[in-house]
Amino acid sequence: MNTRPASVLFDLDGTLIDTAPDFHWVINQLLKEENKAPVSYDYIRHYVSNGARAMVGAAFNLHEDDHAFDYLHQRMLELYLQHLNTQSQLFPGLDDCLIWLEQHNIPWGVVTNKPALYTTPVMLGLGLSKRVSTVICPDHVKNKKPDPEALFLACDEINCPAEQSIYVGDHIRDIEAGNRAGMTTVGATYGYLNDGEDPSTWHADHYITCATKLKPLLQSLYSDLRS
Repeated sequence: MNTRPASVLFDLDGTLIDTAPDFHWVINQLLKEENKAPVSYDYIRHYVSNGARAMVGAAFNLHEDDHAFDYLHQRMLELYLQHLNTQSQLFPGLDDCLIWLEQHNIPWGVVTNKPALYTTPVMLGLGLSKRVSTVICPDHVKNKKPDPEALFLACDEINCPAEQSIYVGDHIRDIEAGNRAGMTTVGATYGYLNDGEDPSTWHADHYITCATKLKPLLQSLYSDLRS
């Protein structure tokens, strides 16, 4: 490719920001409140990209139709709202990549299934709110990913064509949404993959095993961005 991307969009949890440490603390705090044994960081990390319900179900070995599930889910969200910016941070290498995009006047944004109630303070706490060009949460659309609606809305807000944009994500629904939007897709296999998951089945255009590899990938794809 020789034409620079119109924009680079990111999924949030497990792609742009490592939020798993805060989720691990929250889940173990909830388990402690319920007099249950704690779970390991590696165990809960696999469930982060699948959302709060998945983490509660995994930690308590519960189905969503269990009578205790709704209470535990709501309590987890309350705890997370109090603890969402304690250990969360950009994945190593991504701040350098964002600075590089900004230096080349390439807008970047976030398209996430994480509600704005949690996304907004996370972005603010990490000093990203004034840098990001668009943040699209499920609150802003009728259909969540893997539907491409949120990606199209992000491109509308940035005023750039979807087919000239890039979407980076760590879940099959991210890549499906990006592909359906006609974007170049990048599978972030360093993210919160399900246990035993094979990312090659996502059909992304490119894959990166470490966040530090995104900038070199973009430089290799776009000849005028190698500096």
